[in-house]
Amino acid sequence: MTAAEDALCWLCERPLGRRVQQHHVVPKSKKGRETVPVHPICHRTIHAHFTNAELVRLNGKRAPLLENEEVAKFLRWIADKPPDFHAPTRRKRS
Repeated sequence: MTAAEDALCWLCERPLGRRVQQHHVVPKSKKGRETVPVHPICHRTIHAHFTNAELVRLNGKRAPLLENEEVAKFLRWIADKPPDFHAPTRRKRS
């Protein structure tokens, strides 16, 4: 296996597939530089449930994202899906 095949998604910790996005743990617009690899569906889930201001306050920590009820529900649902699984991402209701 290559290093890419061994890589895990920062959010769901499933193996990464062919499509990988880089998530700025502190938004780039707020001077964040560190990125982590995530599945596109996981990336959309993060941004569907957290604003950039909220992500800044979390200071790049993963644990508070996991404590969000909707994100936790998503992670339970996605856990047994293949790495390149894709589905529409539900947006947080206003």
